[in-house]
Amino acid sequence: MARLFQLQENCLRAMGHSDDVDITEHRALGLKHISSLLFVISAQYPLISYVVYNRNDMEKVTACLSVVLTNMLTVIKITTFLANRRIFWEMICLFRNMDEQSSQREETHYVAEANKLASFLGKAYCLSCGLTGIYFMLGPIVKIVGSSWQGTTYDRELPMPMKFPFNDLGSPGYEICFLYTILVTVVVVAYASAVDGLFISFAINLRAHFQTLHWKIANEEFALSEKQSQARLKRIVDYHVLLIFLSRKLRAIYTPTVFGQFVITSLQVGVIIYQLVTNMDSVMDLLLYASFFGSIMLQLFIYCYGGEIIKAESLQIDIAVQLSNWYLASPNLRRSLSIIILQSQKEVLIRAGFFVASLANFVGICRTALSLITLIKSIE
Repeated sequence: MARLFQLQENCLRAMGHSDDVDITEHRALGLKHISSLLFVISAQYPLISYVVYNRNDMEKVTACLSVVLTNMLTVIKITTFLANRRIFWEMICLFRNMDEQSSQREETHYVAEANKLASFLGKAYCLSCGLTGIYFMLGPIVKIVGSSWQGTTYDRELPMPMKFPFNDLGSPGYEICFLYTILVTVVVVAYASAVDGLFISFAINLRAHFQTLHWKIANEEFALSEKQSQARLKRIVDYHVLLIFLSRKLRAIYTPTVFGQFVITSLQVGVIIYQLVTNMDSVMDLLLYASFFGSIMLQLFIYCYGGEIIKAESLQIDIAVQLSNWYLASPNLRRSLSIIILQSQKEVLIRAGFFVASLANFVGICRTALSLITLIKSIE
């Protein structure tokens, strides 16, 4: 079985990060750490220049804005990780230790299944982001090859809608800009795979540990001696407190990302829907923007689904207590169980400001997208 968070760790290592918590804690950010951030920020200049240069062409402006917004979201994710990199590595190490302890005790199968699911979703998400980036890169190449095969003249264009302060369509400027675009895309895909992949993996593992806690409570033997029951119940309470702590820490470090994800995705939906509706006659453009739309919605779904499962499982503790043999417990243990129930009444929400990461909000944005399609087609 692959190591937990292995794919995300590989992406971060490729960006110059180390999983050594002690080194990360005492060493300031170096050039290799912020170079990716500066590199992605630098891409905003040619993107915005393209928007300004084509400000009278709504189709080109909206095509570029979708990429500008994606780049802005990547900047938020990189900044969030750099600001909390020690906490990220600490959580990775902690979840790995919890996974090892769970496998050694062989208590339940929840954690093992969660790790398999997290690994699968992480790989699928990375593949989705990578294929979208590759599709952008291959577009101009396919057009060049097609034009050569047909013997027609092809006007060069960059993979992304960019405008540089020099001749970016003639050699060697075109080749340099093409390589620059590829490198920016690699950084964007790597950080998206790492930061977003870690969130859904953390969330799935938290759900598994909450399910393990439910199983422990429901199968607790309260008919044991008072001392034994107190010791076992203390371990359950400590486990519950740890899961609540990890859930809140996850919310804290991902607050800027969740806020940016909701705001920017909402804007991207309008921009990309416009592109989809206005490019129905071009198969290449339609496939491009459809895949791009699917990619950004998948990013939002990851956060909404992760927030939903954490909220749902955190509220199931009191049900587990009710399903247990609580009536066999002593009065002191019953009071402790009542405290556990009270703590579980408050749902654990992954939120940023007035945005709550939930499937209800995800469905709301999907409905808005469908409404925009109807509106734009009616205007046309």
